[in-house]
Amino acid sequence: MDLITPSSGLIIWQLLGFLALLLILAKFAWKPILAALEERESTIEQALSAAEAAKAEMANLKSENERLLQEARAERDAILKSANDAATKMLEEAKNQASAQATRMIEDAKAVIETEKKAALTEVKVQVAQLSLDITEKLLRKSLANDTEQKALVDTFVKDLKLN
Repeated sequence: MDLITPSSGLIIWQLLGFLALLLILAKFAWKPILAALEERESTIEQALSAAEAAKAEMANLKSENERLLQEARAERDAILKSANDAATKMLEEAKNQASAQATRMIEDAKAVIETEKKAALTEVKVQVAQLSLDITEKLLRKSLANDTEQKALVDTFVKDLKLN
């Protein structure tokens, strides 16, 4: 039974050995262990603060990227709008120029037609006058030969004048 119940001397020696071991460990082992734990704790805190800083920087970068993206979209929209406006303006100018040119061409064609019409009428009048003179000359040569024919011709002219 000695093994199951220790004697009081054994307990004292074990207690003294434990206290000696505790003092040796406290003097030589606890300080380095605590220093290593504190160092590890500070390293973990630094890593956590660096992670927080990186997280904040990432959020900053993300918001900056979003802002740049919004600016790029706004600039793209402005460029597209100005390009559409310029295209519309160019199309409108081309239509106006084409309309003005068509109007000028029509006016020129009308002027040419009017000039040719006047020239043709003048030519017809000249030909009619020439024919009238030729006919008159032939009639006068024939009519002047005798008095009765002259009177008949004058009467015919008078009748024609009253009718017209």
